[in-house]
Amino acid sequence: MARKRNIQSPPGPNKMEVTSVNNGSTTNQGGISQRRSSKQKGILSAAKTNIGLRFVAVVILSSVSIGFYMWYTYSLASKVYTPLDVPKVINSNINNKHVSLKQSQQTQNDRFWGTYRPGSYFGMRTRSSNSLVTGLMWFTQFLPAKKFSVRHNCEHSDALPKFGWLMHDGVNFGVQEIVEKGFTLMTEFVKRPGGNHGGDWSVRISGKNTTKQNSTSVVSILFYAALDGNGKMQYRTSADGTYLQEIQGVTNELGQFTMKFLQSKNTIKTHYLSTYSPSIHVLKDVVMKTGLRSYPFKGGKKIVGLVGDVLKINQITDIEPNFMVHQVTLTLPFEVEVVFESGSFAQRPNHLSGLVLNQELAKYKTKFDGDFEQKFGLVKKGYSAKQIKIAKAILSNLIGGIGYFYGSSIVKSKYTSKPVDYWESALYTAVPSRSFFPRGFLWDEGFHNLLISQWNPDISMDIIGHWLDLMNIEGWIPREQILGQEARSRVPDEFVVQNNENANPPTLFLSIQSILRTIDSKAETSKQFISRIFPRLKVWYNWYNTTQSGPVPSSYCWRGRDSKTDRELNPKTLTSGLDDFPRASHPSDSERHIDLRCWMALASGIMADLAKQVDEPTEVYKATHNLLTDNALLDKLHWSPSKMIYSDFGNHSKTVFLQRLQPPPPPKPQPGKRIPPPPKMPMVRKLKGSPPKETFVDSFGYVSLFPFLLQVLEPNSDKLGNVLKDLKDPNLLWTKYGLRSLSKSDPMYMKYNTEHDPPYWRGTIWINMNFLAVRALNHYSNIDGPHSDTAWQLYQELRKNLITNILKQYDLSGYVWEHYSDVNGKGQGTHPFTGWTSLVVLMMAERY
Repeated sequence: MARKRNIQSPPGPNKMEVTSVNNGSTTNQGGISQRRSSKQKGILSAAKTNIGLRFVAVVILSSVSIGFYMWYTYSLASKVYTPLDVPKVINSNINNKHVSLKQSQQTQNDRFWGTYRPGSYFGMRTRSSNSLVTGLMWFTQFLPAKKFSVRHNCEHSDALPKFGWLMHDGVNFGVQEIVEKGFTLMTEFVKRPGGNHGGDWSVRISGKNTTKQNSTSVVSILFYAALDGNGKMQYRTSADGTYLQEIQGVTNELGQFTMKFLQSKNTIKTHYLSTYSPSIHVLKDVVMKTGLRSYPFKGGKKIVGLVGDVLKINQITDIEPNFMVHQVTLTLPFEVEVVFESGSFAQRPNHLSGLVLNQELAKYKTKFDGDFEQKFGLVKKGYSAKQIKIAKAILSNLIGGIGYFYGSSIVKSKYTSKPVDYWESALYTAVPSRSFFPRGFLWDEGFHNLLISQWNPDISMDIIGHWLDLMNIEGWIPREQILGQEARSRVPDEFVVQNNENANPPTLFLSIQSILRTIDSKAETSKQFISRIFPRLKVWYNWYNTTQSGPVPSSYCWRGRDSKTDRELNPKTLTSGLDDFPRASHPSDSERHIDLRCWMALASGIMADLAKQVDEPTEVYKATHNLLTDNALLDKLHWSPSKMIYSDFGNHSKTVFLQRLQPPPPPKPQPGKRIPPPPKMPMVRKLKGSPPKETFVDSFGYVSLFPFLLQVLEPNSDKLGNVLKDLKDPNLLWTKYGLRSLSKSDPMYMKYNTEHDPPYWRGTIWINMNFLAVRALNHYSNIDGPHSDTAWQLYQELRKNLITNILKQYDLSGYVWEHYSDVNGKGQGTHPFTGWTSLVVLMMAERY
């Protein structure tokens, strides 16, 4: 209602306002017209309308705000799994309609088929998402049940005396030796290009006795074909239904194909299997659980053989077979040949078997020997035939360990509530170890391709292109690639999820530098490679500079350390690659990591060189390179004046230790019952004395050497003299087997990081870091300066020590190893580890 107003009236008593109706109009006796009252009602109505409009506006604004917030958070969360929107370096699938004809044909005829299943003792597959997969299994007959074992995947638990490639060129052929207990298997393969679907290939598996006595071993060879996706297969057997003669099939990528199993001498029995497998990573399980049975054999023995057509036996008609196995059981010696022929290879001159296979193998072996000497020159350097044979095997194991994987990583960012899938992608990559790490690791790959690029730059460019194509829109590349079920089945769950804040050393820059030194930088292939990788390298480089920057200008800090753990003596820095190397005891935002700063100095210089070659601006890269190689600024941030070494900086205490917690008080004893023993309590980290403070870490080891390793130090630097003096001190890093990772005098030397976590980078000898040391010594010995003579002496000694011990341990054990003891030089950790340990070949050849 309208508020009453005070109206002046004549003198006299107040009069009540009376309204009366007169001719349909309302009149206020006090003199206020109804027109005024209507205006007041209008004001009220307008006020109500305004309130309503404001409410609607608030609702709309709230909805918009909520919608914007939801869009914004989704946008942030989706970045982790959104591909970088620049042209890819590699088109990974030959069936992709965007692949050029030239690219497609080269991929098909050159490196389309290969031994791209490094986690298996032998297996062939194509470089595509849904490949026909082939492979080898074997076992020894007539063993006690407890000793019966089917070999398939490379496993430490198999305890084979030796296995690995003796020759492998990465394209056309390979020869592998597998030493069993009592006999040796050889796997040899050759490819022949032709047709439109990758051509033909053949495999020969041979066995021979390796004992001094006549062997009575009877061996079953199982060679299989499995579909990892679309396609159909059918088989043809001998008249008696026991011998699998061939498999005929068709897939989208291969068209029609035939796989033939040729007759073998010394065969005593044949069997086969045709069945369905839900995934290629359970093929052995399918064989073991439903594919094998015992058959009567002469002399009252039982022979183990495949059961035949499982689907037909069980009258299953709604499932088609996708897994077929040929089994032949033989006495030693023997040869088994498998011939794969593409249906589109119409002008085949002959079958790739028997004498023809012998001739092709001989041709490629001769070429391999010639190429090896041309590229590495070990005969000219005076190495013995035995040493050269080992060097060839080491190179071949790296090349033969190249795999092709397809799938999606599992990733997480701080904006995702739970792990999510990366996009599906392909990766063509070498692996560190076929038996323990048969998958891609980012920082390992940079070292791998220092050698691969010297052998075949095209393979290296292909590998690096695949890695860069895994970059997301932020510029991040997951540091560990676990693509596909076959790869994921061999990784503990705790290592599967990759966090987008975590980096890895950008060692691909080392590989790129090596490639450009190997090939003509003005050649068309080189120009195309640089122009295709540079847009992605720019984003990657910027990602490091924004996400891994440190607390003060020109400093850097690895992310990913656990600041909350109380179970680790020194929280690991997995992202650095040097896992448990001692860093600041208490992870914090104040940390400055010298190794990452040196990696970025290297990257900046190479980016400047690449930018110049593709006519991009170089100023930012040059300026950053100059800043990061400024030795005075380096010393200000990382030189420890008390210890006279380069060091990390952070919140640190040297008085941390692990101590077992005291168990809780025992329960009150019950009549007639024993008191249970106290539980074993975990060990936790304790701090003795004063709290940690911001200071230099002062742990002398590989991290301290990085300004030297990556050649950031000026040749006339007095600090270089300090480094070289400390390098030769046997109480610090020097051994007759190589440089140990952490000084013997350091409190953390060979200390467990948890009660179950033995030392890793705390004393043992790692070949990737030693290679960088040899490379740096060679560099400084060839530059005029006060330390060149000292560098030359150390170069000769360190190089000789490393080569001598690695070759000796290979000769003794049959393997190259992940790392080596600083006490006796023995191989330790994973084996075979023909990842960066294969860099010994470059040290032998003096190719840096």
